[in-house]
Amino acid sequence: MNILDKIVTDKRKEIALRKSLIPLKQLENSVIFEKSTISLSERLKNSSSGIIAEHKRRSPSKSTINQNLNVQDVAKGYEDAGVCGMSVLTDGKYFGGSLDDLLLARASCNLPLLRKEFIIDTYQILEAKAYGADVILMIAAILTKEEIKHFSEFAKSLDLDVLLEVHNLEELQKSIMPTIDMLGVNNRNLKTFEVSLETSKILSNHIPDDFVKVSESGISSIEAIKELQPYGYKGFLIGENFMKTDNPGLSATEFINTLNS
Repeated sequence: MNILDKIVTDKRKEIALRKSLIPLKQLENSVIFEKSTISLSERLKNSSSGIIAEHKRRSPSKSTINQNLNVQDVAKGYEDAGVCGMSVLTDGKYFGGSLDDLLLARASCNLPLLRKEFIIDTYQILEAKAYGADVILMIAAILTKEEIKHFSEFAKSLDLDVLLEVHNLEELQKSIMPTIDMLGVNNRNLKTFEVSLETSKILSNHIPDDFVKVSESGISSIEAIKELQPYGYKGFLIGENFMKTDNPGLSATEFINTLNS
């Protein structure tokens, strides 16, 4: 069983428990459920840097990244740095995140917020909306074509942007549909954890121009971004690079200033 299968198995149990504790009605009645959302895809289209900065405490591949920072400071720092959006890991068991992180980030900044999660149920999409997300991530590797269609349509009905993540051509081909806003290519092989920017380059030609192209994982240098921009990438998800420092906001500021200089 690879790590992705393990996470999904645990996620099913977690969702069953959450559903039993918090009914759908309660999510729909949350204070921020009616808040209008901010489009990440529109921000990326009009940006020179395209940085989506992440809040991530740990990961299966890196164990601890940074346990000492509070989400509010990170969110404010990223906003001051001029990032396009913020990705918030909400998985607890493997990444040390929570929905409360999303709520705190929402209270601290006006950035488009991505709920970074392993979405396998529409309940999680309602949660995303109820806790202040503007965007959801869907991972093609763990979803059928029908689920991708159903979940993305449901997300659009809640006015959420959809970022769909793929790792190979087969996943990409089952994912091209009008309810997707952004196609993200993950440069990390989730089975081996090896990272290669070639994945983004190879798949770029197969992504139609009406989708915003996002490259994810292994982007830790200005060179990597400059290498990928000619392939049509407008978004770059950067997680560990900023989070492994004492001041992610400052790191993001320096990175973006150098990138735009």
